[in-house]
Amino acid sequence: MKITIITGMSGAGKSIAVKAFEDMDYYCMDNLPPSLLADFAKLFRDSSKYIDHIAVVADIRGGVFFKDLFKSLESLIKDGFEYEILFLDAADEVLIKRFKEHRRPHPADPTARIVDAIEKERQMLNEIKQKSDYIIDTTSLTNAMLKEEINEIFVLGHVQKNITISIISFGFKAGIPIDCDLVFDVRFLPNPHYIEEMRDLNGNDEVVQQYVMKFEQSGIFLNKLVDMLMFLIPHYQKEGKTQLVIGIGCTGGKHRSVTIANILANIIDKANYRTIITHRDVNR
Repeated sequence: MKITIITGMSGAGKSIAVKAFEDMDYYCMDNLPPSLLADFAKLFRDSSKYIDHIAVVADIRGGVFFKDLFKSLESLIKDGFEYEILFLDAADEVLIKRFKEHRRPHPADPTARIVDAIEKERQMLNEIKQKSDYIIDTTSLTNAMLKEEINEIFVLGHVQKNITISIISFGFKAGIPIDCDLVFDVRFLPNPHYIEEMRDLNGNDEVVQQYVMKFEQSGIFLNKLVDMLMFLIPHYQKEGKTQLVIGIGCTGGKHRSVTIANILANIIDKANYRTIITHRDVNR
């Protein structure tokens, strides 16, 4: 029996994920208290009706019961069950927008500002995120794209399972992110900040990306960086590393670093590695 545990940030698309698993003929249960997870699995194993795949959503809506998740996972192992964890994430600004559109209180703290509740939830979920087998960032995904991504992972098996590549763009003015394994400085590239019509834009804007990448040194650097990472990542995997954090820095963290990080993330994602991208300073 295959058990998939769906968890992650509120508003990141878990309800869409459940529908995707249902379409793949999984038996699905939403918002199951983690303390009941092992009993739930036993129920199906002992049933006369054969159930091959189960997907269970366990998240902070379980309140105090969510703290029982790790104990329940240990129980699954002791009882001979195998499981995988799918974690859904999205950028803070996207989560805020989604909550405002649906006008729902945040389950982490219904009385707090949404931004504060999201930060609280991130802290609550940090450990389970680190232990997840698959992480999908839904920031730029439509519902259809998310379903396709899940199908790619759980049906077609096109995604590397045991390492997550986290790419962070940042500005050196605010300091280097403390969790980076590798840091690359792109301050040698021409700076769009000094082009008046681009100053208030960032590396997520096509005009900025075109400007940064039109220079020969940009393409050469990116090719050499990709070549090195494609060499390094499999070796990190062999050494048992489950997450590789790559920092891409420029002066302010808005133009050059964001551009290079976006392109790099797209290339690594197409190489079938789980990829998370964060733009730490893009809104500073």
